[in-house]
Amino acid sequence: MRASNLIYDGTFDGFLTCVFNVYEYKLEDVAIQKETAVQNLLFSDSETIITDTNKADRVWKGLKTKLSKASSFKVYYAFLSEKEDIEVLLLDFIKYAFKSTVPIDKDYANPTVLKVSQISKMVGREKHRMEAFVRFKLTKDQIYFANIEPDFNVLPLISKHFKSRYADQKWIIYDLKRHYGLFYDLQKVEIINLNFSDDFDPTKTSEEYFSGEEFEFQKLWQDYFKSTNIESRKNMNLHIRHVPKRYWKYLSEKQPN
Repeated sequence: MRASNLIYDGTFDGFLTCVFNVYEYKLEDVAIQKETAVQNLLFSDSETIITDTNKADRVWKGLKTKLSKASSFKVYYAFLSEKEDIEVLLLDFIKYAFKSTVPIDKDYANPTVLKVSQISKMVGREKHRMEAFVRFKLTKDQIYFANIEPDFNVLPLISKHFKSRYADQKWIIYDLKRHYGLFYDLQKVEIINLNFSDDFDPTKTSEEYFSGEEFEFQKLWQDYFKSTNIESRKNMNLHIRHVPKRYWKYLSEKQPN
């Protein structure tokens, strides 16, 4: 029997639709690939799977009957890691969960359960870092703008936090690596795509795009950061562990005056 290569749109619902098809057609040897990263596989039949939210919901509801709430969300967190072949790993995890007669949540002796748990923790740490390290800049349109480049696709995970924390401000958080962002208009959060000009430098605060107030805010923040930094107690190794250098270029307190 030839292997099956299921191609989907890259969404979580699309992935769950693929899982539904695996069970519906009793597929055994399966590869699942995003349509943006398709590789031709020898000795396999490729099929494009159209996302069906009803099928996806059935899989998700079924999975939540086999797992605790925390463990079911590990699947979603791991999916957002975008790691190579994450779909196949999660398919193995889901198959194991449905097949088992006992909860698999803590079955870390199983390599698939352990790997999914490890990956989901990595994504969770990145989520918390983004919630801590996002720095907004006030644009001339009176919208607070922040750009990020997280290791994992955590925008869907931080939306609720920022909507609650900055409920009275319009804001945009844009993922430069994945070319999409979140826009909050004081009522709802929407997914947006932006086209930046060729000379736009996301690490700089340009007078062309940002309000004059922003420069004053940044100066105040830099002065505060400097005044609270005690040189004699500086521990750079500890500091880097808590604030990795890859985030520095977007932190206003790390920019030259």
